[in-house]
Amino acid sequence: MGRIIMETNQQELKKGLLPRHVQFIALAGMIGTGIFKGSSDTLTIAGPSVVFTYLIGGLLLFIVMAALGEMALAFPNFNVQHLVNKAFGFRVSFIVGWLYWVNWIIVTVVELLAAGSFLQFWFPQAPLWLLSLICGAVIIGINLFQVKYYGEMEFWFAGIKILALVAFIILGVFLIVGILPSSIQSPVSNYTGHGGFFPHGIGGMFSAFLVVMFSYGGAELIGVAVTETKDAERVLPKIIKGAVWRVVIFYILPILIICGIMPWNMVSGVDSPFVQVFSTTGLPGAAHIMNFVLLTAVLSAANSGIYATSRTLFSMAQSGVAPKGLAKVSGKGIPLIGIMITSSCILIGVFLAYMTPNQVINYLMTIPGFTVMLVWISICAAQLKLRPYYKEKPAFQVKGFPYTTILAIVSLSMIFIGFLLSPSNLIGSAVSLVIVGALIILSFVVRTNKEKTSAAEPLKVKVRA
Repeated sequence: MGRIIMETNQQELKKGLLPRHVQFIALAGMIGTGIFKGSSDTLTIAGPSVVFTYLIGGLLLFIVMAALGEMALAFPNFNVQHLVNKAFGFRVSFIVGWLYWVNWIIVTVVELLAAGSFLQFWFPQAPLWLLSLICGAVIIGINLFQVKYYGEMEFWFAGIKILALVAFIILGVFLIVGILPSSIQSPVSNYTGHGGFFPHGIGGMFSAFLVVMFSYGGAELIGVAVTETKDAERVLPKIIKGAVWRVVIFYILPILIICGIMPWNMVSGVDSPFVQVFSTTGLPGAAHIMNFVLLTAVLSAANSGIYATSRTLFSMAQSGVAPKGLAKVSGKGIPLIGIMITSSCILIGVFLAYMTPNQVINYLMTIPGFTVMLVWISICAAQLKLRPYYKEKPAFQVKGFPYTTILAIVSLSMIFIGFLLSPSNLIGSAVSLVIVGALIILSFVVRTNKEKTSAAEPLKVKVRA
């Protein structure tokens, strides 16, 4: 019988997030580059019909969020990584956890590069890598505060871009119906002309799914923040219901307004369509105001990204799928080591921007779409597996179970396979497959080493101080 070692301290994250913080953190993760800059890509791919892509993606998002909320209520203080671990064990948890971390690392880098590109609107001579590096330093500094201060800052960050989207929608409607003067000749012809509402057919509409999935990625951040949320069981269902419909509206209405104000094929892809719209209307100073809002928006999404990556590393360390040292927190209750690792990855992203400033954002944006779909599939699969093991039936449940959950799994799998086979996504597909393959191999290696170490280690018993 092995020696018994008494452990007297246990590292825990502080529950400093209020319901309004969590709701806006999730919204912040979803409303960023995907809509403000990625909308130019989706419009180029599908034209006005992309609104149906956003709608279908929103329905899948709701099912995933409902499944996640149900499990979070059934297993209090469990986040996404903990739930997958409980459902499928170490190996799948290892793959999904690290895949989710890679996803948010790439998203964070993309958001910071987008922030640098928005700053170039005012500083066109400054290199992208330098502006992105400055933005990264600011965001990392914010994440070094206690979580309640981070949540408060993120609340106001997200509030600015949500307010801006509402203002954009109202102003856009006024321009289209003629309440405000503009050079718009016929908004209806912008929808019906230039190839029609489906300029690239149904195929074009489905081809936009990859960027749409990237755009919606971040909704599951609620499942990461739940372990630091006060009264999570009471507020989580309300947060999920509110976040989903708001995001769908904040995507679909702005796209319709953009297509009504200017022909979809005039979207350049250089500037954000939002800035481009206001530049063409001739409203004084509007483009500068909108560019400031866009900068705030992507910095907010990057802020959420650093939060997600550091907390994912922390929860994986708790579950044993990451080094134990990552479970340590600072005196302020933040996972400092995880934040430092994320900071190192941001430097790599900045270096990529230095090497290929014109292509790096487009290349990186394709990868999170794949990883988000895999994570969402694992969330739905975990709900299917864990539903029979609930001790008590949670108050919030997925309607039409198990058919709606199975529908989401099948739909997301079809989208995933479709993009793997698409020649236009060759680079993103190759990188994603390499990442998944490497994680599968590592899961076997780490599991084997973990079993050997466990057999040799003395028995540990945790006691409270």
